[in-house]
Amino acid sequence: MKFHVDKKSRAPVLALTSMLDVIFLLLCFFVTVSVFSQWESEISIKLPSSKTSEQPERLPGEIIVNLTREGVVKVNGMAMPLAELKTRLAKIAKFYPGQPVIIRADKDTRYESLVEVMDTCREADVWNFSLATEGEASR
Repeated sequence: MKFHVDKKSRAPVLALTSMLDVIFLLLCFFVTVSVFSQWESEISIKLPSSKTSEQPERLPGEIIVNLTREGVVKVNGMAMPLAELKTRLAKIAKFYPGQPVIIRADKDTRYESLVEVMDTCREADVWNFSLATEGEASR
């Protein structure tokens, strides 16, 4: 009995195309996220100072609501009325319960405007919100 032996055996090949595609997509995602996080902190808002203020770790997907001195609410650099903020937060809370929201209010903002934003968060079923401050050393 004679067995046929193929002398032209192939060397194993590692398919790198799929892996390179995934790495490229991850790189695009992280670059985009870092750009958005910089935009939110570059809005000219003077935060109130606090002795116990800490710089928290940024959570993925957290929403930053900026409240200017004049009481204008800005999200992603766009001014938006409280009714639209409530609608957007309600949609997010429906799909992502416990979604963190950071409220960056200017230190000269009227207290009433801040309370309105906090009430809007509660009405949209967002309970995981915090107020941003800066340390006394950065004044």
